[in-house]
Formats: sequence, C-alpha cells, structure tokens
Amino acid sequence: MTDHSPPTLQNQSHVDRRSVLAGMGALGVSLSGCTTLGANGATGMQRSIRPGELWLDTAGKPIQAHAGGVIAVGNWFYWYGENKEFTDGTRGIESWGIRFYRSRDLYNWEDLGALIAPDTTDPKSPLSPKVFPERPHILFNPRTRKFVCWIKIRGLGPQFRTVMVADQITGPWTMVHRELRPAGLPAGDFDLLVDENSGKAYMYFERDHKDVVCIELTEDWTNVTERLTHHFPGTAPDVREGIACFQRNGLIYMTSSGMTGYFPNPSEVAVGTDFLGPFELLGDLHPTDPSRTSFNSQISYIFKHPGKQDLYIALADRWLPHIGTDPRFANGELSSLVRSAIRKSTARPRQSLTSDERGVIMHAAALTNVNTSVSRYVWLPILFKDGRPTIEWRDEWRIDDFR
Repeated sequence: MTDHSPPTLQNQSHVDRRSVLAGMGALGVSLSGCTTLGANGATGMQRSIRPGELWLDTAGKPIQAHAGGVIAVGNWFYWYGENKEFTDGTRGIESWGIRFYRSRDLYNWEDLGALIAPDTTDPKSPLSPKVFPERPHILFNPRTRKFVCWIKIRGLGPQFRTVMVADQITGPWTMVHRELRPAGLPAGDFDLLVDENSGKAYMYFERDHKDVVCIELTEDWTNVTERLTHHFPGTAPDVREGIACFQRNGLIYMTSSGMTGYFPNPSEVAVGTDFLGPFELLGDLHPTDPSRTSFNSQISYIFKHPGKQDLYIALADRWLPHIGTDPRFANGELSSLVRSAIRKSTARPRQSLTSDERGVIMHAAALTNVNTSVSRYVWLPILFKDGRPTIEWRDEWRIDDFR
C-alpha cells in the first residue's frame, strides 16, 4: 500500500447532475454525518458473497473500489474502482485515484494499491481529486495488445473522458487523451461493451442529463467514430444514468438508473438486437424490491464470469447504507417522495413541494461532502426468465451455485 492521508481540498467545481439539482440544496441538509457500521466477523477466508455487508480485503480493511468493474486476466480477477477511502464528507475529496485488487475466486481480494494514482500537484489535471475522476472502465484490446482505460471526468466544465493505455493491467498507464468529449458532446456516466463476434467496441453514456448516446469506438478503442445514436430522452428524475451493458445470446442489454443523486432508485433494463439500437424498454430490473431502490444500490458494471456458461453478475454500490433504517424505506414510500420532490424541483416552472417532499429533498440535494467512504457493495447474479433479465435479493450466494 502506498496511499497516505491526503490534504484537505477546497474550492471544488461541479457540473453534471450537481448543477441540475443545485437549486434543491437550500431545501435540505448535508448527509455528511453518515457513519460506518462495524465489520460483522468478516475475517479469514471468505467462501461466499454477502450483498450489502462490509467487504474486507485480505488485510482486513474495507475494499475501496467503487463505481468500477472487474476484468479477468489469466487466472486472476482484477477489481478496480474509485478509492473513497478519504471521502468522509469533511476533506473535499470525492475520489482518491483508481484503486485495484486481485482475487482467484471473487470472494477474497488482495489490495494492490493505486492502479492510477491521484495527481496532487496540478489542480487542473483530470486525475486531480479536485476534478473528480470517476467510473473507470477497462478493456483489453487483442489487436493492439493494450489495456485501455476510460475515465469520466467532471469539474472542468462539461464532463469529458480521459483515456489511458498500458501493456499490463498493473500499469504503468500512459495518458493518450487528456480531454476527450465524444462527438463533441458532454459525457457523463457510461459503460463500454465489446461485440463478441466482430470485436468492435461501443460506449454508452448519459449526455448532459438529456438522453443516452451509443457511439462506436475506433479500432484501437482509444477514440470514437462518427457512428452514434440517441435514446431515452427525459428529464430528472427519469432521465437515465448509471449505464451498464452486456451481450447475451445475440442480444444487447442496457441497464440504467434514474437521476436521484446518491439516493437509489428503480433500475430499468432495455434490450436491442444491434449495438446502436433501437432499444426496447423491458421495465424494472428489480421487480421484487418493494423499496423501489434496486435493493438500495446503483449498478456500475455487469461482469460475465468467464468460467461459467451463463453467470452475469451485477456489480453495484450501496452509497447510503444508513437510509434503510428510515421507517418509510422498506415499502417504497421514501423512494416515491424523493423522486416526486426532484421532479417538482427541476420542473419549469418549478412546482411547490409538499411538507413530506421538503423533508426528504436532502437525500437528493446532498451531492457533495457526503461520507461515501462507508459505502458498501451489492453484487447479485442476473436471472433470465423467458429472456427477460431480473435481479432478486439473496442474503448470501456462491459462484458454484451457477453452471
């Protein structure tokens, strides 16, 4: 481990959903007082996945790889994501570089430190914690024999991408695009997907909280072509973000969340026969969840297990573990109120809120200075019923439960 306690960062700038919902901030309070829960006996070798529980690495420390993904390289799995270790709501840090771990079994993870370290010398660097590098996605290009990492960057005007390459998953990583806006468009939450048949790669991203864009990448997967399509236009809280995609049996599935800040909401899933669409909306990905919060989580990546015939794992973050204690959470009342409050607050002209809606707006208005260092992980398998993907809750599950 090479990470050390960082200095406090001030004067952050924000764009993306923070600017969309900024007008609601005066109506609520910060959630920075969120506190962690104790580890529940998570010592020794893990033999299962327990969604929502505190997940410790092999050194006994909480895993910090949020809003990222997993890639299989040789006999190892590598889990990478945002390091929220110092995002306690008091230091002005949203992420401290990209951290990664490795495992043989997806249960026990060894901390490898910084995959891509934060740049603490240049506040205008896309890797500065003041600029917020987020939601990394890594592919291996068999043509170029390069690992390619795309990172969402916010804090320097309209959101953009930084693209890096490496010969090995462990680096070193070289920046090939410091500031790339695909087709000149502001690009928020995203995912990358490779066609299993043609080898072409595509990016799916949320555009300025207006719609979802699908765009084809160049052959080296470090830039974009001119082939793009637009889908699912909307407004908050229904416009899509938190994009995650996968291919199965010749079909392309796109999962996404709505826009409710760190507060979770019902995920949706859509399907198409072409990577550029069109896509047909299938509905709620978590139809058995009465809380209407995707089991209090937001999906960042869907991992197809290379050693299983049909195991797709939805990797999600539980950003706010504490909200499940609200008596209105379990039956969906809290989710409904939050979404209604956002819809009214972002309407033009703005609509008046009820007293209950004013009381919950803090869940969506608190978008910075939130203690996400205590966030958990919710990994659940995707089930397929007549071709329709769904996710059901499991307190505990094992890879060997699937063929």
